[in-house]
Amino acid sequence: MPAKPPSAPQLVFDRALVAQRRKRAAARFGEHDFLVRRVIEEFTDRLVVINREFPLALDLGCHRGALALAELPPGKIGEIIATDLSPAMVARAPGRRVVADEERLPFRERSFNLVTSALSLHWVNDLPGTLIQIRRALMPDGLFMAALFGGDTLTELRQALQEAEIECEGGLSPRVSPFVDLRDMGSLLQRAGFALPVADTDRVTVRYENMWRLLAELRGMGETNALIERRRTPLRRETLMRAAAIYQEKFGLPDGRIPATFEIVAITGWSPHESQQKPLRPGSARMRLADALGAKTPPGK
Repeated sequence: MPAKPPSAPQLVFDRALVAQRRKRAAARFGEHDFLVRRVIEEFTDRLVVINREFPLALDLGCHRGALALAELPPGKIGEIIATDLSPAMVARAPGRRVVADEERLPFRERSFNLVTSALSLHWVNDLPGTLIQIRRALMPDGLFMAALFGGDTLTELRQALQEAEIECEGGLSPRVSPFVDLRDMGSLLQRAGFALPVADTDRVTVRYENMWRLLAELRGMGETNALIERRRTPLRRETLMRAAAIYQEKFGLPDGRIPATFEIVAITGWSPHESQQKPLRPGSARMRLADALGAKTPPGK
């Protein structure tokens, strides 16, 4: 019996709509890029302490040139290739630019010393497949660093919209994208073939005047709903007004503002190389655990 072909990844996001959202946000993205800048500051801190240079780097899903914002010592990064799904976004990036889909990378294997991605990969349908492509695009001992939104992102907005839609319209439709879980990222990196995988999280709480300001910010970021199963008609004004009231009632701050949570999951992995540290083989330790802990061995043992 012939082998069963691998199943195609489930399509969750409308990638054409993601590109359209970014096109709409491109011109004024600099007014809403504070989270991308925060991520790049974190990337910068990590790169500074790595004792090596990166002659060729890929800025994947670059918006308007995220990696170019990194304030690094001269020569730390040589040339940057900036890519984005949206031609309007990448056209505003400095240096060499390519319109590219993260799900279908147009690069040869072993091309880059460094690949970074700042808040783009959460829109990818096949994240495991994309991670494999990224690892293949890296030279041996090349570094991958990325940040993407995690599961607690916009939890307040999600709850307010759900409650309002159930109350006012008697049903529920997908309004906020599903996000990755920190606990899954380390195993995903390992499955993609990365060595020394690390995943951690940064929770950012931003205060807004009201829900309408938050929604405007999300449009400015290009981060509004692009789910394939999204409702095709807008919410009624009554439902939106009720959602804003629920948001204020449940989460409002003493000064009248509302909080919005952004969970940023940061991941790091290396393309395998023989020079990298490896875990010891079972049974190869030269010291017993009891000796290390200072425990006494019973007579006859």
